[in-house]
Amino acid sequence: MNQTSTRYTKTAIILHWLIAFFIFGMFALGWFMTELPKDAPKELAHDLFNFGLYTWQSAEAVSPRNFYFNLHKSLGITILALIAFRIFWRISHTPPAVLTSYKAWEVKLAHGTHHLLYTLMTAVPLTGLIMAIYGKYGVKWFGLEIISGADNKPLRDIFEGAHEFIGIFLLVIIGLHIAGALKHKLIDKDGTLKRMSLH
Repeated sequence: MNQTSTRYTKTAIILHWLIAFFIFGMFALGWFMTELPKDAPKELAHDLFNFGLYTWQSAEAVSPRNFYFNLHKSLGITILALIAFRIFWRISHTPPAVLTSYKAWEVKLAHGTHHLLYTLMTAVPLTGLIMAIYGKYGVKWFGLEIISGADNKPLRDIFEGAHEFIGIFLLVIIGLHIAGALKHKLIDKDGTLKRMSLH
């Protein structure tokens, strides 16, 4: 389809910010859950992040560490589905025209960064999913068992390392992405951020 607007579609904008929110939340959850003790008693009720705002009731008693790891897996699967839909939307809808104020190197850098972001955003949850498949406990999506664990520690460790390394790399690229957006907002003062705004 032909598209002369410099703005992304509303669906693309919502997906962009929703996935961004999930990604930052998943990094925070990942750091939080790895600090939890492995030998804590099992519980049915879990005060979400110990904020005292919401108590999550589990179907079966599990340790806090197990609860948050299962939550991380469930959200990871959800994010992977959202990213797959975002990629489908990008392929099936022509992206908006770049601003005429962009320099040639900025256009190339933006395209390269976007492609790298899509690759890394897919690779992080995918390696996490494979890591869980090779673990003891398998994969559950909000309590619904999807895949049983293969209990293969050597392969699990390989994908755990890949999951962590790619995750850190993703954070770096996101940082560059944010820095670029701020440059366009504060220095260039162009309409870059409006392209990904509903207003």
